[in-house]
Amino acid sequence: MSVPESALDFKSFELEVFRGVCRLGRELIGEALACYDTELSLSRDTTVYRTKDLRQTCIKTMLGEVTFFRTMYEAVGENGSKKYVYLLDEALGISGSGFFSDLLSEFIAKAACESSYRAAARSVSEMTGQTISHTAAWTVVQRLGARLNSKEVEAAALAKKGKGKGTLETKVLFEELDGIHLNLQGKSRKEHGASKEMKVSIAYDGAEKTGKKRYRLTNKVATANFEGVQRFHRRKEGTIAAVYNVDEIETRLLNGDGANWINESAEPDTHFQLDHFHISRAITRYVSNEEARIMIRELLYSKQIDLMLVVIEAYSNSTGDEKERENFLKLHEYFQNNKDYLIPYHRRGLDLPLPPEDKVYRRMGAMESNIFTIIGNRMKGGRACWSIEGGNNLARLLCLKATGKLSEALQMLSSVMLPEHYSEEVEVKMSASKVPMRVGKGFNGFHQASIPTALPWLNDIAAMRPIC
Repeated sequence: MSVPESALDFKSFELEVFRGVCRLGRELIGEALACYDTELSLSRDTTVYRTKDLRQTCIKTMLGEVTFFRTMYEAVGENGSKKYVYLLDEALGISGSGFFSDLLSEFIAKAACESSYRAAARSVSEMTGQTISHTAAWTVVQRLGARLNSKEVEAAALAKKGKGKGTLETKVLFEELDGIHLNLQGKSRKEHGASKEMKVSIAYDGAEKTGKKRYRLTNKVATANFEGVQRFHRRKEGTIAAVYNVDEIETRLLNGDGANWINESAEPDTHFQLDHFHISRAITRYVSNEEARIMIRELLYSKQIDLMLVVIEAYSNSTGDEKERENFLKLHEYFQNNKDYLIPYHRRGLDLPLPPEDKVYRRMGAMESNIFTIIGNRMKGGRACWSIEGGNNLARLLCLKATGKLSEALQMLSSVMLPEHYSEEVEVKMSASKVPMRVGKGFNGFHQASIPTALPWLNDIAAMRPIC
């Protein structure tokens, strides 16, 4: 068997079909928008809006740039001055040429959550009919982040008034907080220094079993921001109140590393515990003597906190090594400052409500994993640097992505709306008796296929026959 030199390889064939379908899609969208513009023109108040001209605009979509003309109208402003408006732009909620469609914006946002803006732009350009730059990807993230910020601020204000819109009910709410230092750039670097701590919070109502020894946190919400303690606390509470009915919460459990801002951000009557990972790390870091480590851990586990502090102090006084003495004193200070939080909640004998049948109350300590999954994996390392505002905007998207709410949140931000009749579906029905005639072994799809008149270039492709 010989293959002609002019034969089209499948990759090129697939690429040509993809480009052709995108081209057809752009034409269909442009025609639909032009029809909508005509509908608005016919239904407008002619005494207010006078037709002036046709102006071209562009919308960036998953299929590529859709260029079309819409009508410009002359109207009289409130002070009697003339103004020019586009009824189609106002109806769609768009402004200016080069507007990004909601679907493309969501695709860019998801790509930016996975990799750098440059890599995200390359991925979007390769996987869609739209070519964008890394600057365009950054711009989309900033716009979406700013709009999400408005939603968070609104939710925080409602929570402060006790009017949160959350409906999910739980008797016990678990909270875990930690911080991660990120490198800064530009004006933010000059103002705050080389790096700044981003505060991260998660809240959940329990865990469900997903495998033999695997569990997943349920109904998790997350918040991340460079803000100060008080503002971050209000934002965190707003995020929680937007999902949970806080009036139904009877017990709050908080896990943290003992940082002052974490203690300050706790709600009244919250049961705070020092994170087990940080306790273990402190013992390993400050105590080099293995026997001393074992004794300290045994006293800690047996809840003899006062005796443990005495033992640590005794070790610091008995050693002749000044460096070792300083380390013992650092450990003593750390444990003394968090003396009431060293015993985990599940060993305090708290009278907690029973969990629902499909959930369990696990030991707390998921924050180290979550802070990497939510923020660290994307924003730390790789010589990444951030401005305060830019880092906050991306962090909002990352929090939604980590909790599985990104698509839902972006859908709520959707501004482009079309009339209902544009959603009508056209169904092609085939009787059961005709199915075997068209589908089955040996059918290659060419004999019964019809070529849309809008795609004359497909005639040449359809005329091709299988090589074998």
